[in-house]
Amino acid sequence: MEDKVKVILLGSGFSMFGMRAMIALEDKGIKYEYMEQDLTNKSPLLLEMNPIHKKIPVLIHHGRPICESLIIVEYIDTVWKSNAPLLPSDPYQRAQARFWADFIDQKVYHASRRIWTTDGDKKEVAKKEFFESLKQLEEVLGDKPYFGGDTFGFVDVALIPFYCWFYTYETFGGFKVEAECPKLISWAKRCMQKESVSKTLVDEKEVYESVLDYKKKFVLS
Repeated sequence: MEDKVKVILLGSGFSMFGMRAMIALEDKGIKYEYMEQDLTNKSPLLLEMNPIHKKIPVLIHHGRPICESLIIVEYIDTVWKSNAPLLPSDPYQRAQARFWADFIDQKVYHASRRIWTTDGDKKEVAKKEFFESLKQLEEVLGDKPYFGGDTFGFVDVALIPFYCWFYTYETFGGFKVEAECPKLISWAKRCMQKESVSKTLVDEKEVYESVLDYKKKFVLS
């Protein structure tokens, strides 16, 4: 007998990686059960489903786990391919989408994290790398509504969860993203008009408060 719930997502509230999976599921209209995880006290289910990295998000489909956010989004797109495709059908364009999604993880994420976890010269270097990365993405976006063209797609899903973290980066970094990358902010506001995005992204002030709480517990203690 099949489980009544075929799709389960293990996530954590302020994780941009978990938000990616949620946006993909919502965008395709897939019914799923969301299970919030306490990453300071990891559940037996999380440890069972992701024994290698012990991280969220984890998508559980028919009892089988899929780990790592971009892999999860691509899995969702492949399994439910008839609903609002996220990856282009052209092999070259698919490869490009994967490249830029990975670029977001390798460049944008690591630089942005250092903005609120470091000080002094390290923070200044992080800010420089952060804006260099965003400006490269602006060039890729060009004058298109979305990264893939006229429709919301894979790279948009990969990047838009960072938008609710911008306030945190700006507060710790002493800058405004819109002043440097106005085209990217216009893109983000366009994405926010989609219900799958607006209902998923958490409040920017709540993100900031969670970061302050994290720093008190784990950085200053």
